[in-house]
Order: sequence, then C-alpha cells, then structure tokens
Amino acid sequence: MFDPKQLGDIFANMQESLKQMNEKNKDTLFTAKSGGGLVEVSFNGAGEIVDLNIDESLLEDRDSLQILLLGALNDAYKNMEQNKQSNALNMLGDLNLFPKN
Repeated sequence: MFDPKQLGDIFANMQESLKQMNEKNKDTLFTAKSGGGLVEVSFNGAGEIVDLNIDESLLEDRDSLQILLLGALNDAYKNMEQNKQSNALNMLGDLNLFPKN
C-alpha cells in the first residue's frame, strides 16, 4: 500500500545523498592531456578548471595550441560528466524505492 510518509523519507534521503555526492565531487579531479602531454587540463567535480599546463613549445604555434587545448578541455569535461552520471545512477540504485514488507 502507498505510504506518503515513506515517499517523503525517500525524497529526504535522496536530497541528503545528492548533497553528499556534490561535496565529494568537488574534491575529485578530472585531468586530460592532449598532444602527448603538451597540454594538460584539470577540472574539479563542480566543473571548474583548477589547473592548466601548456608546454612552452606551443606558445609560438597558436593553431596547434588551440586544437590541443580544446581537445584536453573537452576530454576532461566529458570525464567529469560521466562521473556525475555514474554517481547519480549508483545513488538511485541505493535508494530502495520499493522496499519489501
């Protein structure tokens, strides 16, 4: 039988889990390299760029720098987004939406 209190408890647990997941993600770094390590970029789990390293040899080749920078940024961002999705799916699996009586 449907119990509204139980549904409220589930949502409260979900909110707390989301809060904890977001805090944990802030401390997680996602790093990607391109050009064999000539460009390296790191995002935290909140989507903020926290580190960027560019090899000096690229400073005179603007086109290559742009291409490698875009590649590294996109790869690091994709890694971060995949981690968020994975964590969200894991959280939903842990919620036991249909408990057995």
